[in-house]
Amino acid sequence: MSFARLTESYQVSEHIWDEMCHRGQIRPHYESLLHSLSKASLDDLASKDDMAKKLFMSQGVTFTVYNSGEGIEKIFPFDIIPRIITASEWAHIERGIRQRIKALNIFLDDVYHNRFIIKDGVLPASLVYSCPNYLREMVNVPVPHGIYTHIAGIDLIRDSDGSFYVLEDNLRTPSGVSYMLENRNMTYRIFPGLLPKSNVRSVKDYPDLLLKNLMALSPRQNTEPTVVLLTPGIYNSAYFEHTTLARLMGIELVEGRDLVVDNAKVFMKTTAGLKQIDVIYRRVDDEFIDPLVFNPDSILGVSGLYYAFRKGHVAIVNAPGNGVADDKAVYPYVPDMIRYYLNEEPILKTVPTYALDNPDHFNTVFDQIHRMVIKKTNESGGYGMLMGNAATDEQIATYREEVKKNPRQFIAQPIITLSSVPCFLDGMMKPRHVDLRPFALYGPQGIEIVPGGLTRVALREGSLVVNSSQGGGSKDTWVLAS
Repeated sequence: MSFARLTESYQVSEHIWDEMCHRGQIRPHYESLLHSLSKASLDDLASKDDMAKKLFMSQGVTFTVYNSGEGIEKIFPFDIIPRIITASEWAHIERGIRQRIKALNIFLDDVYHNRFIIKDGVLPASLVYSCPNYLREMVNVPVPHGIYTHIAGIDLIRDSDGSFYVLEDNLRTPSGVSYMLENRNMTYRIFPGLLPKSNVRSVKDYPDLLLKNLMALSPRQNTEPTVVLLTPGIYNSAYFEHTTLARLMGIELVEGRDLVVDNAKVFMKTTAGLKQIDVIYRRVDDEFIDPLVFNPDSILGVSGLYYAFRKGHVAIVNAPGNGVADDKAVYPYVPDMIRYYLNEEPILKTVPTYALDNPDHFNTVFDQIHRMVIKKTNESGGYGMLMGNAATDEQIATYREEVKKNPRQFIAQPIITLSSVPCFLDGMMKPRHVDLRPFALYGPQGIEIVPGGLTRVALREGSLVVNSSQGGGSKDTWVLAS
């Protein structure tokens, strides 16, 4: 089959927003890419696809899936055909994310200090105080420069009309940026020369931007603050990312056992003795960062770390307590936060969301369950979900009983048919559903959003679940400069 026949056989539903093809016509921003790809034979593309798999394997670009209590390390699936986002689309995304991050950061400062949003009746107090990730230990604790959301990953989807929706906010320890960087490196390897002539914006500055922001948070006025990345260790699902970011930033990768607190200051054990730490980019969850204050059984954190942070002797990124802002039950109130704090209308749309502790919402959802997806409010990675259109009656009945036991723990949303993009699968070009996770960095100088992000792909035909833990993959994301 020729490349022309390959594109001609690309079939998309008229009810789905396909980002390359509209009513049989190639969208203008994909024409240059397809012209370049058409110069390669299908055998060449298959060879490049095979080379990408081998390179990811040899470089150890992996993630870990936890199934039945066992951690299984897998190569991250990569599709060779990049996803393209136009300059105007990106400008809209960028404005919307910047607005959203600003409002969420103000919310975190407010909810841990004055609580005006609760006093004014914009947000129910019960919703905040019932959140398992609301840390009472953070009440009235100042954070450097007033920034909680230093690093954010905002998950976006497109509906059948092409509009961008925020699916969820990731404000605790968002992951995936290393795959964004590796995907771009892979494109350079398998398509040398294609990126420069395609007018694609660069993502390689992310580690430098992150390090600049981390160093700016140092509580000590020294020119070379000591920054470390705190990892839970090799068995964590994102350990590849931890090692990659530490290497690219030129900072030490440490575990809890490598650090010690003395006189409310944090030190790293080195062969030359103890070295004071100024900033910790932690990839350890709140619950485990300090066994003296949170989970006493934790061996991942550092005893006394919270006290050192509270005294202002060390900065922690992201700040503890962010989970109250990305709780899925709080998500539907974000547009109200934007109006309340910024006096602006939301730029990005949100998905209609039903709180299942509301009896009317509960009944509505289960009356229309085949059109709904139910999620746990504090789960991630696609775990704990029920896709109503794919569930059996028995699964629905079992899940319904589970929801009844703790309805605050669940929300429901209408199933949105995600946009599709072309993927090279089994020697064919096929449409597959995608989402997008752009990464925003909030430092003392403001909010910077890397032009790209992680596009996750539901590789199974018809699937809407893009999470790598559920069989999804990823692809390079191109943001055009003009």
